[in-house]
Amino acid sequence: MYEHHKQPLAKRSVFAKRLALNGIIGLILLMFSLGMGMIGYHFFEGLSWIDALLNASMILGGMGPVAPLQTAAGKLFASFYALYSGVVLLASVGILATPIFHRFLHRFHLAEDR
Repeated sequence: MYEHHKQPLAKRSVFAKRLALNGIIGLILLMFSLGMGMIGYHFFEGLSWIDALLNASMILGGMGPVAPLQTAAGKLFASFYALYSGVVLLASVGILATPIFHRFLHRFHLAEDR
């Protein structure tokens, strides 16, 4: 997917395509995670879809839940979803930063060879 360190630096258009692809992958991961959170809050806690969206997006963004949790199943879901959301946040940042980090290191390595 990426060029070898002995190959020349990729063109800006290739870099832009990589950024776009990684952005789409990150967005798909976040939308899937948000959907799973909405489903969980709706069915385990009995929240309306809009309240489930609010709670899931606040947890996924690292802010914390909005509605107080009433059921044991909802509390268990929220605890596992919060842990999952932390991993997803780190993974999505890594996905988005990979092309930038690779280009930086590749350019640094090319400069070192000269």
